[in-house]
Amino acid sequence: MSSTLAGAFGIAALFVAVLALVFAIQALRAQSGVPKPAAKLPAAPQPQPQVQSAPQPEAKPGTVKSELRRLSKELEDARSELRDTLQHLAVVRYDAYGDMGGRLSWSMALLDDNGDGVVLTSINSRNDARSYAKEVKSFESESKLSPEEGEALETLRKEAAQPRHTPGQS
Repeated sequence: MSSTLAGAFGIAALFVAVLALVFAIQALRAQSGVPKPAAKLPAAPQPQPQVQSAPQPEAKPGTVKSELRRLSKELEDARSELRDTLQHLAVVRYDAYGDMGGRLSWSMALLDDNGDGVVLTSINSRNDARSYAKEVKSFESESKLSPEEGEALETLRKEAAQPRHTPGQS
């Protein structure tokens, strides 16, 4: 079979699958009594105000409304968990010794949204390498930090002070 003919069959199969999906959605709407949407969709999604109101009645299981509520709750739970993960990273590379080039030594800060985490350092010379780990709480360490470790930590502190853009905001 030629690639052109196979491509034509693939496109036809995709068209049939999309058509079947449209009919299935319409059948589910008719079965659940959900009205058909208007023919014209809005140009952009309108932001929903974050106003606390009386709890809304529970939607029927399996409806679009109930699925949206479930997904919204799951998304908020995931965002909450994400705040406690080590997701912010800053690396400073440098020459720890004057006799070596190439900036082979490094300090790296790994922090969560609260400024908690760790600073890792690897100091490399011609003869050996040393590694250090220092705990960080609220962008501060009880251990004395080297200038490079402090620089990595300060980079993340400045990033945390800037307002973060979240999806859905303009």
